[in-house]
Amino acid sequence: MRTSTDNCGCFPTGRHYAGIAHLLRAIVRGLVEDLAQDGAWRDHPIALIDVETTGRDSSTDRVIEVGIALGRGGVVVARYNWLINPGGPISPESTAVHGIKDEDVKDSPSFAEIAHEIAQALAGTIPAAYNAGFDRAFMLAEFGRTGHAFPKNAALTQGTEWIDPLVWARELQREEKSRALGDVAQRLGVALENAHRASEDAEAALLVLYKLGEDARIPTSYGGLVQEQRRLGLAQADERRFWKS
Repeated sequence: MRTSTDNCGCFPTGRHYAGIAHLLRAIVRGLVEDLAQDGAWRDHPIALIDVETTGRDSSTDRVIEVGIALGRGGVVVARYNWLINPGGPISPESTAVHGIKDEDVKDSPSFAEIAHEIAQALAGTIPAAYNAGFDRAFMLAEFGRTGHAFPKNAALTQGTEWIDPLVWARELQREEKSRALGDVAQRLGVALENAHRASEDAEAALLVLYKLGEDARIPTSYGGLVQEQRRLGLAQADERRFWKS
């Protein structure tokens, strides 16, 4: 779906965002096709995805756990979790983070065996993840290895923009030293009792997104949210490059 928004420089909250008025009549790229860009993003179905892996390189490492928290209207409406046999060893460094050992997944199905279940859970939703680049890269790599096409699933399409609560935490909690999920969740009053396990991280990140969304600085419309997140993400990347140089 390709539509445009009014060129007023405002989002439905009525708040004016200087410097982005020129974007508001532009076609919004990366949206889930069947969801209204002018509709409130929190009223659309959102699938917050979290993966645990054998390592950090999506081209060679594999997913060993997938958690999905499905939300709508500001609440969690469904939860999914899969343990997955990666077909190879889990690095000790990764086990030290998430606690999953080779023996924990030796009797679990491969990703290819449960890919259709994951795709079904994601169908018709806006994909989201905390530090989305990591989870998105692993999910697309794993689905790519299956050799099966899921043409109607926006979450598995290269051009779809994933909502990333980390981008918003970096902006709204700019003065805080840490924007790790556990620290952001604690500041917002969101419980996270078993960090670095997929289903718990996914649910906490979804609730963090909804809590952050209560801030008037976050656009209420789906299209506005994606546009502003894209702008902030680019600005934050530039800022990190500046400090590293």
